[in-house]
Amino acid sequence: MRWACILFPQLALDAVLRRHPQPEQPLVLLSGPPQRRLLRAVNPAARALGLRPGLTLAAAQALTRDFEQQEHDPALIETAEALLAAWGYGFSSQVSRHYPRALLLEIQSSLPLLGPWPRLERRLRQELQGLGFRHRLALAPNPVAARMLTNVADGLIASPDDLPRLLDRLPVERAGFAPQQAQALTRMGIRRLEQLKALPRAALARRFAPELLQQLDLLSGSRSLALEFYRPPDRFVARVELNFEVDSHQALLFPLRRLTADLAAWLASRDRGVQRFLLWLEHRQGPATTLTIGLLAPERDAALLFEFARGRLEQLQVVAPVLALRLESEELPLFVPERHGLFDERPAQAVGWEVLRERLRARLGEEAVLGLGIQADHRPERALVWRHERRLETVLPGLRPGWLLREPRPLDGQPRRILAGPERIESGWWDGGDQRRDYYRIEVADGRQAWAFRRYGEEAPWWIQGWFA
Repeated sequence: MRWACILFPQLALDAVLRRHPQPEQPLVLLSGPPQRRLLRAVNPAARALGLRPGLTLAAAQALTRDFEQQEHDPALIETAEALLAAWGYGFSSQVSRHYPRALLLEIQSSLPLLGPWPRLERRLRQELQGLGFRHRLALAPNPVAARMLTNVADGLIASPDDLPRLLDRLPVERAGFAPQQAQALTRMGIRRLEQLKALPRAALARRFAPELLQQLDLLSGSRSLALEFYRPPDRFVARVELNFEVDSHQALLFPLRRLTADLAAWLASRDRGVQRFLLWLEHRQGPATTLTIGLLAPERDAALLFEFARGRLEQLQVVAPVLALRLESEELPLFVPERHGLFDERPAQAVGWEVLRERLRARLGEEAVLGLGIQADHRPERALVWRHERRLETVLPGLRPGWLLREPRPLDGQPRRILAGPERIESGWWDGGDQRRDYYRIEVADGRQAWAFRRYGEEAPWWIQGWFA
């Protein structure tokens, strides 16, 4: 087996910055009691001002006051880890959150479909960058070795033959031992694993707790680590709390974009689409405003989900300042990607009918875009109806023209020739609209082809019902 470990060294900070409208501005995360506030994490802009983790807030403010403060929130970290696990599930069926701030993925079984490894690695990094998470990544024959190798470098690839050599160079304080054990080994002059492995196991068993030898065996792969694998939930729930009250649609677009991007990543991991999701606008007082985004077909493209939700949001009247956005989705229909030819001749800017239809519904309203449907009535003027349906129905009882007139019109003169027919339609006695007609496909004097009828039992003039293309 081959295991990939993705370590997120700045997960708490990334979880905040990815939802911040100006992540390039100086920002620090605070923790600790009120009487001694400490800087838990700082972004690059804050570090450039001389701030660093471990400083007290008072010392940081003595250096500069040009930075934003936010509280270190463990709940936000848990939400980010759950999102990353759902994202990782799209690459492997065996995803584990055994280690904090890290994901373990068994990728051996995924390589025939997604590989080879360099291609899969590029895709992992690109998608993580798009989600807004900094990371380090390593590949090894067992999950413990993969996790420990991320402590020393990014991008390490350890084959079964290379693993002993790479592990020998691993510092003992970064090999996953308990802090007391690593400190004791360092005091004994043991700095690297190759020095530790040279000592007799019996002597190590007498001097140290059993966990030390167990960790050595886990690193080498002679002992297997029991892992609990992630299983994605059946519904998606995400929430973004705003730093201030917002009363304009424009200021809500950034958190909305992040929410829809997270939803798209989660849907891709489940190989599903979404046809209906809810957006909740939470206020300081009163109930939350609910916005339902319903699509005519399942979708999971992040840009399209954002565009459709944005169109609905801009039509909404914000009744009170918004403190938070929450997105929920429970209905997960199967997603069938749109099929294209190998050589697609459509212009680069062209969009499919499904996308165009949803854009029109988002901009013009739910009831503004209709499709033609068919009801059980043979009379042409009553067979076609406008409906809010997902698909255009095209099952007709016989050959019908593409242009059907609203009302039949008399034909001037006689047809040049009859091409097909007759087709008798006799219906409507139950609603007072009884019709008895014989329909033909005819060619008129100027060469056009029409769908025309004559009333049954009459030598009356011809009536044109529609035109063929």
